Amino acid sequence: MESLSISGVTMWYERKRTHERVLALDDVSLNIMSGSFVSIVGPSGCGKSTLLAIIDGLVRPTQGEVAVDGHRLTGPGRDRAVVFQEASLFPWFTTLRNCGYGLECQGLDRKEAEARAAPLLAMVGLGGFEHHYPGELSVGMQQRANLARALAVNPDTLLMDEPFAALDAQTREFMQAELLDIWALTKKTVVFITHQIDEAIYLSDRVVVMSGRPGRILKEIDIDLPRPRKLAVKRTPGFGALEEHIWNLLAPEVRRTAAWQRDDQSTDAVL
Repeated sequence: MESLSISGVTMWYERKRTHERVLALDDVSLNIMSGSFVSIVGPSGCGKSTLLAIIDGLVRPTQGEVAVDGHRLTGPGRDRAVVFQEASLFPWFTTLRNCGYGLECQGLDRKEAEARAAPLLAMVGLGGFEHHYPGELSVGMQQRANLARALAVNPDTLLMDEPFAALDAQTREFMQAELLDIWALTKKTVVFITHQIDEAIYLSDRVVVMSGRPGRILKEIDIDLPRPRKLAVKRTPGFGALEEHIWNLLAPEVRRTAAWQRDDQSTDAVL
């Protein structure tokens, strides 16, 4: 099976105002097997989204590389698609046109692109809303359309950057269950960024816990809960034990991150 390999990825950036060099990611290495669901959790500012951008090819690391089946990635490609926190749908396009737009960008005519997109809208529960505009959809429905748009280009890997963060608690849980159903059908590789420990456990085959900045991998935790999973699994003792274990790893990092964020704010005030 093809795998996504992240090898020794280190990322420095420079603060524009102070010209200070900041180490965002430090020697991150990770292997992700094709068809698996891996979530990454860590404190705010630990480089999770930067790592996702590097995997997508939008950002080049200072050191290290990302490869698929041994072939080094040098930029964005059709084998990867990103689902961001904000749906970012074109307000002047219908849901169907938004979903098929990526295919149009790849050279398909609009009619064929929309014909391919329609079944995906049905898959994500938006059948009957093809001709609605984004402003006529709820936030949760917009994010479903966002997911369908990513699936429409048929990537091997879905990169998801806190896609449910803007949703209310009930809709978020419903979307988690929907995502697992879609993943089971499509067999895509998923790399999922989240701050929610329970979300990471519920969705994943493996949870990667990152340290505070600079981001390093503290531990990789296999999630041995049986599939398919119902939301009720979140209330079982085994789930609770995993949640406590991951929180115990994260808690010192969260406290450390909060401390340097206060120091940064104090320094900015002085400057």
